[in-house]
Amino acid sequence: MSPWAGRPPAGAKVSLLVLLLSVVCSRTGRSERAPEFALTKIEESDIKDDSGKEPIADDDADPEDLEVFYPTHQWQTLRPGQAVPAGSHVRLNLQTGDREARLPDRGNGKSDTREEKRRRRLDKMDIDSNSFTSQELKKALAKMKESEKAERMAHEEEVRKKFRPIEQLKEEFEKLNMKMETDYEIMDKLISKFNSSASTLDEKVAALYDLEYYVHQVDNAKDFLSMGGLQLVIEGLNSTEPVLKEHAAFVLGAALSSNPKVQIEAIEGGALQKLLVILATEQPQAVKKKALFALCSMLRHFPYAQQQFLKLGGLQVLRGLFRQKGTEALQVRVVTLLYDLVVEKMLLEAPQHGEQAEEKLQQYRQVRLVPALVEQDWCAVVSKLLALPEHDAREKVLQLLGVLMAFCRERYRGDRALGAALRLLRSEYEELAEQERSDGDKDGYFQELLGSVNTIIQELA
Repeated sequence: MSPWAGRPPAGAKVSLLVLLLSVVCSRTGRSERAPEFALTKIEESDIKDDSGKEPIADDDADPEDLEVFYPTHQWQTLRPGQAVPAGSHVRLNLQTGDREARLPDRGNGKSDTREEKRRRRLDKMDIDSNSFTSQELKKALAKMKESEKAERMAHEEEVRKKFRPIEQLKEEFEKLNMKMETDYEIMDKLISKFNSSASTLDEKVAALYDLEYYVHQVDNAKDFLSMGGLQLVIEGLNSTEPVLKEHAAFVLGAALSSNPKVQIEAIEGGALQKLLVILATEQPQAVKKKALFALCSMLRHFPYAQQQFLKLGGLQVLRGLFRQKGTEALQVRVVTLLYDLVVEKMLLEAPQHGEQAEEKLQQYRQVRLVPALVEQDWCAVVSKLLALPEHDAREKVLQLLGVLMAFCRERYRGDRALGAALRLLRSEYEELAEQERSDGDKDGYFQELLGSVNTIIQELA
């Protein structure tokens, strides 16, 4: 047997050697290129930054800082929602499926322009430009919060200087509420001041002046009555001081207005007689004016008082005012009162329903006001007031003449002065009414007065 038996030929050995070298070279090439592929698993011990420190693990990171990603020169996994600084390199790890990022290489020895700008901004913020850690970011935010707090405190201090705190306002309002007095308490003090012998004349007048304001209200007037104030005011009508008489009558008139209970107590307390005495005697016109006001408040809508007024000679007292000079204003007030009383009864005599209306009508039937006016020749007294220059006064006189026409017609037909006065008024008001119409007012004030004058003239024709 040849010594070369069972051995492969030399050519075969060479081929096998070449094949082995190819395989080894292929594996070596793949091993050297492995870091360039995303399928390579990177050990944690190899992930270190330039300073030699391992990056912060996800489990050790502050939950508040999870939204901020701090890149190094090694690949790090990005959490969902984290923001990546501009200029960072980002890749997708195909083996794990995670996104990874790192700082760009600086092989050229040049820094990124944006990075330099960021470092300059950090220097201005007094933060180490070599790093931008979570703790440093917290410090910067804390400084911003302190600055905002200081500004807020300064604004609050400025507001505090301009306005008082709500606690102080509440305290002051509570004090005011504690000092608030009811109308009853105020009237009680005013009555005591008016009735006190220690009070001066001015203090008593001031008390009456304030009382007049309160007793206008119906409930206050009733309290005024129950407190004894009404009787004190009635007694004040006998005062020797005209100013006290004036203000006492003023308070009395205010309390009597549309208040039946006070009206009854006043007439039973003798107020009607005292008022008629003031009007019948020599008194300052201011005193008579307030006394007439109180008398009107007592008589309106109170048939019993009207009946007592006629029995006490009230019409004669009022007619005496027409004989005095300088009392034209009082005369017009008397005409207005008489007109109201006559119309008041006429309206009630119209068809009414109900027991109360019938009962009140029986009371008014006992008041024979119109016959008393005719008997005392008020028809002539009233007609003479047409010579007054005021249109308002003429209007009130024309109204009373109109309601008295049915009772004074024959007297008026024989009064030539009345006929002449009516013709003059018609001529005057025709011109004024024409002027109103030219101004676009067809139903003006003077047109109404002209209508009243024409009606009376037609009644007398």
